[in-house]
Amino acid sequence: MFEGLFQPMHLLVILGIALLVFGPKKLPELGKGLGESIRGFKAALSGSDTPSNPAPKEPSAPPPPSAKN
Repeated sequence: MFEGLFQPMHLLVILGIALLVFGPKKLPELGKGLGESIRGFKAALSGSDTPSNPAPKEPSAPPPPSAKN
């Protein structure tokens, strides 16, 4: 069933190397970025213009105070 390149032991070794290289604090951020990129890729393949979970927009700057004369 798991013949070829991606056997369970190979995946564990890859995960261990990633843990050593990036550290335990950086791995969740990398996983989140990978998941977002996969979702964006799927959205592009399906032909939708916007991803199902768009990134939050930054709040706009408040209007300048009016001049008091």
